[in-house]
Amino acid sequence: MAILRSSAVILACAVVAACGTTSENRGGASASAPAQCKGASGKYVIGMSQANVAEPYRQRMDDDIRAAAKAVPQFEVRFADAQQDNSRQVSDVENFITQKVDLLIISPNEAKPLTQVVKSAYDKGIPVLVLDRKVEGDAYTSWIGADNVEIGRKAGEYVATKLLPNGGKVAEIRGLAGSTPAKERGDGFREAIKGKNIDIVVSQDGDWLREKGQEKADAILKSNPDIPVIYAHNDPMAEGAYLAAKAVGKQDSIKFIGIDGLPIPSGGLKAVEAGRLAATFIYPTAGKEAVDSAKKLLIDCQQLPKTQTLQTQQITKENATETYNKANPN
Repeated sequence: MAILRSSAVILACAVVAACGTTSENRGGASASAPAQCKGASGKYVIGMSQANVAEPYRQRMDDDIRAAAKAVPQFEVRFADAQQDNSRQVSDVENFITQKVDLLIISPNEAKPLTQVVKSAYDKGIPVLVLDRKVEGDAYTSWIGADNVEIGRKAGEYVATKLLPNGGKVAEIRGLAGSTPAKERGDGFREAIKGKNIDIVVSQDGDWLREKGQEKADAILKSNPDIPVIYAHNDPMAEGAYLAAKAVGKQDSIKFIGIDGLPIPSGGLKAVEAGRLAATFIYPTAGKEAVDSAKKLLIDCQQLPKTQTLQTQQITKENATETYNKANPN
């Protein structure tokens, strides 16, 4: 009888280990369903830590999460805005840990400063979904986003084949230094223009913000008045560069490229349609995918892949209207 009881205990421990998130199964190709998974009868609090909502892309990400969560009655989502402040975002995540949320979603302001607090949440058994920007290491459940190196590469290919087929000069307005998309979008672009007689003559940080992009572009145009192409790491900075060029009457002699392609009236699709931008590249917010992943973990008790790569799309004058209308059928 003692042997039977011992076997039962061993079997029960094995079942619990299979359902929980343990240190042994972290960091691999997939993460086990968390211990918080109570199925459809459970109620779950999700903490969403946003880098900032001053960027239209990040506000749209929050809106997409909010809209998708409405379809899951078991979910309550609490939002925090770090306002592009690393220490504030660390505090936001620590608050979510104290609240014992069932799952954390985070789009980090910068990778390195947010790595440890994300690991802290993960090590406490809280599943963590990282959106768009990354953290260092692999102490998270799943990363969801598009391939920023590939997007940068496509932007570079577009410049090399369509805008500067005989070579020329490019100015670059980067995203926030320390954020992974800024590095990756720059790396991909440089990879694509290598050997094409295209020179990036100036590169400035615009911190993802329209006003900063306009300010940097104004300085760029004063030092490089003959620049033919400005590559910005997102649409708001590209629009800011357009405004700076318009102020000195150069908006028609310069081609502007952005990234994000939001399907909203003030977004990149409409900017391309109107001719302010020559091209943009859709970068999905991953908001809907984050909620779908949370449902798989918490309600369906399913595993997630460590990396979920979303598809992008090049947008030019030829397909901007069609793409916008498809995203806004009503």
